[in-house]
Amino acid sequence: MHDCIFCKIAEGKIPSTKVFEDEQFVVILDLYPVTKGHALLIPKEHHVNIFDVPEDIAVAVYPLLAKLARAVRAATGAAGMNIVQNNGEVSGQAVFHSHIHLIPRYDDDNLRFVVPGKTQASQDELHETATSIINALIKQVALF
Repeated sequence: MHDCIFCKIAEGKIPSTKVFEDEQFVVILDLYPVTKGHALLIPKEHHVNIFDVPEDIAVAVYPLLAKLARAVRAATGAAGMNIVQNNGEVSGQAVFHSHIHLIPRYDDDNLRFVVPGKTQASQDELHETATSIINALIKQVALF
């Protein structure tokens, strides 16, 4: 994508603070970090979000993500970490190139991811939703 900031970063056209790079991914420190050590794991190939990431990229993400999380924690002394991916504008996605945030957490960071108004779902609602998801998975598997 000619106007995608993450594509430009991956191509080296825009400077960034890289902490890792291989053939498939680049990992940079966020220019506007939520906490110290906030990093972004970015596939080099342009995909808008999780809904269009191909399986080979998806499979490669988790092993790298785990290694990065351990390295960021060791380097920053973080007590924990949030791993966040926003998919779609309604979810808060601001850059429409798939990426994952690694946000180190500290005892005194006062950062809270709070979901207001949570209510417990009924067993009927859970069963109905589970059935819908299972049917969607069956359709996806049938496509292969």
